[in-house]
Amino acid sequence: MFPLLLDPNSLRGMRRAGRSAAATLSGAGRILRPGLRTAEIDRFVRRDTARRGGTPAQLGYHGFPASVCTSRNQVVCHGIPSPSERLEEGDLLNVDVTTCLEGWHGDTSRTFLIGAPSPEARHLVEVAERCLWAGIEAVRPGRRLGEVGAAIEALARAEGCSVVTDFGGHGIGRAMHLPPHVSHVGPAGRGPVLVEGMCFTIEPMINLGGPRTRILEDGWTVVTEDGALSAQFEHTVRVGAEGAEVLTRAR
Repeated sequence: MFPLLLDPNSLRGMRRAGRSAAATLSGAGRILRPGLRTAEIDRFVRRDTARRGGTPAQLGYHGFPASVCTSRNQVVCHGIPSPSERLEEGDLLNVDVTTCLEGWHGDTSRTFLIGAPSPEARHLVEVAERCLWAGIEAVRPGRRLGEVGAAIEALARAEGCSVVTDFGGHGIGRAMHLPPHVSHVGPAGRGPVLVEGMCFTIEPMINLGGPRTRILEDGWTVVTEDGALSAQFEHTVRVGAEGAEVLTRAR
């Protein structure tokens, strides 16, 4: 069940939170370079979010120790920024920002290429971004939520990649994580019927190898079981009358 259909006032709040998160993510992307410590990304996100009047929703969430997730190379999601981790030429880095602004949440992520990556890494990132948009384009009132995952899975498989099934998108609004779970695989025809005003994230995690994952001893960092590269892109979307409204699109 979706806990919330956005009325006009709620939608205005979600749009503001989404724009703020998108702006912070774009700013974080501009500072990335070989040699940068991932802890410096955390400091930037914390300061930029505050400058925009918000708070980083990830900080302290079930004990998460940072303001942003920085997931590098084989890290699928929930990577913890560290003063000892430096970006290197050819890395992939997903930066995941969630802003709480006036009680509403905007959640967005992007995988950045650091320097000149391998052709395989570039292919993965391009496919992951295309998978996000395939999922977004599947959003229409009257369709089932499962259409989103089916579209993502079909594209990933056609491009020789796999889709992580252990994690997915989620409802969002007054809390960062709300029902329902948004699967990034099919089949189509399952899940709740989409109705105008519903709001959720689409955030496919796409791997060059197999889809299996494991969690490291820190209790947060999720890595590919086979050590292959992973990439992710995420937007917060609202079901509109004609399709998806992307609330975290960079302006």
